[in-house]
Amino acid sequence: MAQKQQLSAYDQSMYDLMNRSEGAALHRTAARRRAVVAAHAALTAAFVAAWLGTVVGELAWTGWVMLALLLPWCVATGILNAATRGLLELRPRVLDERQRAERDRVRATAHRIMAWVLLGAVVVTGVAGFAGLTAKALVFQVAVCALVLHWLLPLWVAGLAARDEPGLDELDADEFA
Repeated sequence: MAQKQQLSAYDQSMYDLMNRSEGAALHRTAARRRAVVAAHAALTAAFVAAWLGTVVGELAWTGWVMLALLLPWCVATGILNAATRGLLELRPRVLDERQRAERDRVRATAHRIMAWVLLGAVVVTGVAGFAGLTAKALVFQVAVCALVLHWLLPLWVAGLAARDEPGLDELDADEFA
């Protein structure tokens, strides 16, 4: 961590929150982090689909689905933030040079992935428009999905790129239970 004495109370409390060890077993290994990223992506996709069902499909019951998905999504987000030790949530002054470089790498990777996703979205909506399909609703749905992906992709990339803690090569099988 960068020089502790210069941190504000907020920065110190956020650093302490992101570096708590109580839930370390949930993200200790790469396989567990991949599982949490996959679960978070699935929860996000379900949440976005439910929201689009509410807005575009005018289905009132999907609001309840969104409410049911919110708590598990927040827990998965917390696990990913803990796995990355707050890499994307902490202010730059709290991070050391290695962490700032890692943050830059994660953001650059997410940016490259997002560029390809946006290219695909342009192609899909363009083909749909040229095929005579009503592209207005499709463009809105694709734009919403692209916005959510742009927002969360750095967290997913950071979760997948996080390394195991040193000295934890041999893990008890029942520690996670």
